[in-house]
Amino acid sequence: MRTLQWLGLAGAACAAVLSGANADEVAASKKVTFYQDVLPILAANCQVCHREGGANLGGMVAPMAFTTYESTRPWAKAIADNVSTKKMPPWHASKEQHGVFLNERTITPAEADTLVAWAKSGAVKGNPSDAPEVKAWPQGEGWSIGTPDVVLKMSEKPFFVNDDVVDTYEYFNSTITKEMLPEPRWIKAIEFRPGSKVVHHIIATPLGGIAPGNDPTVFPDGMGRLLNPDTNVTWQMHYHKEPGPGTGTYDQSEAAIVFYPKDAKISHVLRDESLGRFDFRIPAGDANYSIKTEYTFEEDSKIVSMMPHMHVRGKAAKYEAVYPDGTSKVRLDVPNYDFNWQTRYQFKDFEFVPKGTKLVLTTAWDNSANNPNNPDPTASVTFGEPTTAEMSFGFMNYIKAVDQEDIEAALKEQGDGFGGRRRGGRQNFDLGQLLTTFDVDGDGKLQESETPEFMKRFFPLVDADKDGALTKEELTAAAKFMEQRRGGNDKDEVATERPQL
Repeated sequence: MRTLQWLGLAGAACAAVLSGANADEVAASKKVTFYQDVLPILAANCQVCHREGGANLGGMVAPMAFTTYESTRPWAKAIADNVSTKKMPPWHASKEQHGVFLNERTITPAEADTLVAWAKSGAVKGNPSDAPEVKAWPQGEGWSIGTPDVVLKMSEKPFFVNDDVVDTYEYFNSTITKEMLPEPRWIKAIEFRPGSKVVHHIIATPLGGIAPGNDPTVFPDGMGRLLNPDTNVTWQMHYHKEPGPGTGTYDQSEAAIVFYPKDAKISHVLRDESLGRFDFRIPAGDANYSIKTEYTFEEDSKIVSMMPHMHVRGKAAKYEAVYPDGTSKVRLDVPNYDFNWQTRYQFKDFEFVPKGTKLVLTTAWDNSANNPNNPDPTASVTFGEPTTAEMSFGFMNYIKAVDQEDIEAALKEQGDGFGGRRRGGRQNFDLGQLLTTFDVDGDGKLQESETPEFMKRFFPLVDADKDGALTKEELTAAAKFMEQRRGGNDKDEVATERPQL
């Protein structure tokens, strides 16, 4: 498993934004001790990750436990450093949106000052009799969603990631058999468990997936997705590591599923959509390159969650709703995007958007030498699968804004029995735009050398006249063909349309 990215310090996952209160004054006003003052904060906010068998956030696993004085004391300075410098918690929505999201990772300014004061005053142990009751954490063989109803492995046997691998995508198939699932059931929660530290991300169609920093998926009460027996699951495994002798390792990642009780009342089918662009080129050295993508809601809806996705040059992301009356509102602002913590921001109160509302996603990158994560500031960057290339996606979950969803209609709509996804609002995949972005020599055609990496494997298919170049007409015809596929058999498009992380 990948350990938490603590910038070398491995500080507390619970840390919060300081209010400006003086930690020295806190230390001077009272004797701050571990058992009386610090442990209650850790138990309430930090131990969800910092404990034995703590939460696995998309492969990010805390490398230490904050459950006893002996295990916490060596990390006192690191905890204080990460709190005071605001490197933690792994939460990147703007401060103006404090309190908007259900899964916000924060503590109060007073609690943050207490953690700093404890470190500054010598990290005193105190009286064990002052300790709070030991917190009871969910049981279920390490699954944070509790005991699963079904656990599915990506393959029957572990897969060996070879020594020389840097970046590779591998595909596997597994089936949720009738023995595992005798009848259709509504899903309440899904959790993925990477089987090795070299797993970068998982996409298991149609169950979902994880990227670094993701929480398990727990659907709000009354919302779910139906899973049928004999569902085939296609696993796309992205492995990323340093190459070299002895670096190879085995992997057998898993997914755990918890169902609603059979008599549970399901009122809404949770739907998903992804805003995305492929036709971008980030100039070498550009510190603030951005693009926009739009999605139009065809019905009154409520937004449940949002998650932006870029790679290591990702800088910021913003979702803005532009309403039919011309007014607008920022729904999510992530001014300091962090590739290592790709959070799905879950609204406390689902955000209502009327029919005709445009959701505008803006993604920005820093391709300059000032970006410490930039592998090569001298290179122009386009869309691609490796982490050294880039992506621009904005994932979103939503429901129809009605008091009672017509579940029977939803079941007919969803085709393969999972998700009820609609495709009508997508406006972003225009192959014709590739000419504007990638036609370097300006001849009105894309030579194979000009074609972005993600398109090269399709080049012979799109090049209808086999002249070694793609014209606007050929690109438009290919785009039309893909659009027709979207409107056709949903089972066909599952494997081809879902974007790769």
